[in-house]
Amino acid sequence: MDRGVSIIEATIAHAADGWRLDRALADAVPTLSRERLKVLISAGAVTRRGEAHRDPARRAAAGDTFAVAVPSPTPAHNEAQDIPLVVAYEDEHLIVVDKPAGLVVHPAAGNLDGTLVNALLHHCGGSLSGIGGVARPGIVHRIDKDTSGLMIAAKTDRAHEGLAKQFADHSIERRYKAIVGGRPRPSEGTVDAPLARSSTNRKKVAIVASGKRAVTHFRTLETLADAALVECRLETGRTHQVRVHMASIGHALLGDPVYGRSKGATRTLLETLGFRRQALHAARLGFIHPVKHVALAFESDMPADMQELFTRLHV
Repeated sequence: MDRGVSIIEATIAHAADGWRLDRALADAVPTLSRERLKVLISAGAVTRRGEAHRDPARRAAAGDTFAVAVPSPTPAHNEAQDIPLVVAYEDEHLIVVDKPAGLVVHPAAGNLDGTLVNALLHHCGGSLSGIGGVARPGIVHRIDKDTSGLMIAAKTDRAHEGLAKQFADHSIERRYKAIVGGRPRPSEGTVDAPLARSSTNRKKVAIVASGKRAVTHFRTLETLADAALVECRLETGRTHQVRVHMASIGHALLGDPVYGRSKGATRTLLETLGFRRQALHAARLGFIHPVKHVALAFESDMPADMQELFTRLHV
């Protein structure tokens, strides 16, 4: 259903037993934020066996299945803007774009327009899935503003729900290229450490025992001058996952203004190049088309600024 109201069925996972309803549903329906679910619950849009549950703080029970009625979005402010897009793939159901560093994915405080959503609304003529709400139509997943690379957006609710399920099942292939400080030893491995918002700085993510499970598999592609080009394969997809996980093992991404602090010759090189973002690029994206049921995979070369950094660090 692409107009009016979409119904999403959500079953509470065993791990979410006893959680607040809004939190448990956010875990079960990754396309909807916890804040949006709070609004929907309070509005009576979340039901179980025909009965509305209006208290976001009520405790959820494992195995309970809820119906979430999601209205189509109303037009967003400054909704369509002619911002150039690099399109890797497009059909009537979805679009894969190669996002440049510096482009915010969706409108939020401080970035009310000039976002990927504004560009998509212009490019797709308003044909985007409504599940994400007013500010996030079509958005199935995100990458940070200053991370470049491949992203997928849904044009229809059917595509959105199918892609969201693959993200929830961790069956989407996502591989990033990162330039990190130092040379990882061993040269490959896995970081399995739960992530949550930092209790001391809400703009940062930290490794927290009670956080959501997060798994990153890394391997060194090439050693550089006191640095390395690393491929990171995401098993999960949490906010700032690669940045926090690599920093946690002593190999923060070069240029990362939040989790990294380069020194010496590396710092001088970053300043010389004017490289002021995390050296991270979403290089490969693979998934099963949610409607056509065929395997698709796309690759993207490192952008010019990362390529120049790589070249200058080459031993």
